[in-house]
Amino acid sequence: MDDPADRGPSRAAEREFVRPGHSRRSLLIAGTSAMGVAGFAVGVATETLPFGAAMQRALGVASPSPVTRLGHTRIEQVFSLARGRPVDLVTTLPTRSPRPGLPMVLFLHGLRGSARSALPGGLLRQLSGDVARGRVPPFGFVAVDGGDTYWHEHRRGDDPMAMLLEELPGWLRERGLGGASGTPFACAGTSMGGFGALLYARRRTEHRHPPAAIATLSAALLTSWTEMRKRRAFRDRADWASLDPLRNVLATQDIPTGIWCGTNDRFIEGNRRFIALARPEIAYVGPGGHNERFFRSAVPSLVRFLGKRAPSPA
Repeated sequence: MDDPADRGPSRAAEREFVRPGHSRRSLLIAGTSAMGVAGFAVGVATETLPFGAAMQRALGVASPSPVTRLGHTRIEQVFSLARGRPVDLVTTLPTRSPRPGLPMVLFLHGLRGSARSALPGGLLRQLSGDVARGRVPPFGFVAVDGGDTYWHEHRRGDDPMAMLLEELPGWLRERGLGGASGTPFACAGTSMGGFGALLYARRRTEHRHPPAAIATLSAALLTSWTEMRKRRAFRDRADWASLDPLRNVLATQDIPTGIWCGTNDRFIEGNRRFIALARPEIAYVGPGGHNERFFRSAVPSLVRFLGKRAPSPA
């Protein structure tokens, strides 16, 4: 039987919430877009996403023929000492040749996912289009393999959080990304990655270097130890409670946060509770489940939320 802390607020607490100074419009999700990503290979740049002539005219890109290719994803393999294994490092950029020091967002994958599958469909196209239109300043995303232990050291010698905090900045800095320090300016994640993004932001805050924003899609915020125990990612209830964002809301309360979750999502109860406790800047609760269709629908809003916090490249 779960303890009283596992019981959430009443259904009356469910709502869409916008902090003062932000319009209700900021909650709306602007629709869906298609990813169209093809062909990856380790260590080389392999994918650029073209826009059609009509899109080019809409973006004001000159000379629709030949087609200008916008957006670029690169997959490389690096060795993580913190995890004790090689991992994929995936960088997604708005153009093939961004300015040095391009600001980066860390995007964490979900359970049984990987760096290659971390980003929701349509994100590369949305990022490229919004940057080309001037709706957001240039920035990129980085993803890395983190395993299935909710982004913390569940097994000795495999510490994905240490990899993010201690190794990732160096990998980005070596590639001319993330500014002088290579540290991502913001963090985001889907499902287990949403849990991880909130935990990562908490650790950054503890190191007195909080990220500028947090964004989560259908974050895996469970309210029951009975359910969380099935994932075999924590030693016991106390281990989970010490890391659970729902029990550590104050740790990230000063960081602008966006939460998106569908009403038919299996994690909706935990997301509603987080919204009620944290009162994030964007709290979107709308039709949808824990699936790619909902994740895609949230992409335009997520990109623009993060883009508002992107610093100018060094």
